[in-house]
Formats: sequence, structure tokens, C-alpha cells
Amino acid sequence: MKTMYNYMCAAKGNYGSRSQHLLYRSSQRAAVNVYKTDNSFEMLVFAPGRIKEHFKIDVKGNELTVSYTPPEGFPRPEWVLREYSRGGFVRSFTLDERVDTTQISAKYLDGVLQVSLPLVPGKETPEQEIKVN
Repeated sequence: MKTMYNYMCAAKGNYGSRSQHLLYRSSQRAAVNVYKTDNSFEMLVFAPGRIKEHFKIDVKGNELTVSYTPPEGFPRPEWVLREYSRGGFVRSFTLDERVDTTQISAKYLDGVLQVSLPLVPGKETPEQEIKVN
């Protein structure tokens, strides 16, 4: 599984310096960890303070998109310091042929969206070592 950075999030805002760019980008994206089990890939999207009904998970071809849109009327105070955002985000991932896209499931618990990507039985790619010349 490959991850693709969504440039829409980074295209917003005024980046006067590199540090501002990194701070802004990290506040608009949810961190993701992926691990593999014998039967699936498990994706953990760290998104505390969100409302589970506002997550959207789509599969189109071999691309999985996880997004969040805050509800209308979402409070936007005049921040003095802001290191964390509960705002919207979009993350896209390329799935390989081993993922059974018809059986993908998700649950949101304790600020973590867990997306389970089951593997098609018998589609495992054999492990091979590549020699470096």
C-alpha cells in the first residue's frame, strides 16, 4: 500500500517561512499508521475530537480516500496559539490487488479511526530478497 500526499491541504495559506509551512500542513492532516496482520492491513487515523458521522471513506479503483468535514457552525475562535486542529482533512492511499475492497470496514473509538483492509486469501506476494550489487 502506498500513500499519496494530498496537495490541496498544503496549497492553502501564506507560508512566510518553512516552519510556518510545516506547522500549517501538520495542523490540516491527520497522522496515519498502517500495520499488517496475517489477514489484513490495519490503518489507524489519529483524529481526536472529531464526530464519527462526518468521516467519509471512499474507494475508487485502487485509491482509498479518508476524509473529514467538520459540521456547519463549527466554532472558529480567534486563536492566540494553535498547535492542533479539529478541522477537515483528506488523505489518499493507493491499494494493491491483495486488498479485498468489498470487505473494508471502519470504526472510530477514542479519537482513532481504524480502517480494516482485509486481504484476499491466496493473493499474498511471496517474500524475496534482492541482492545489492
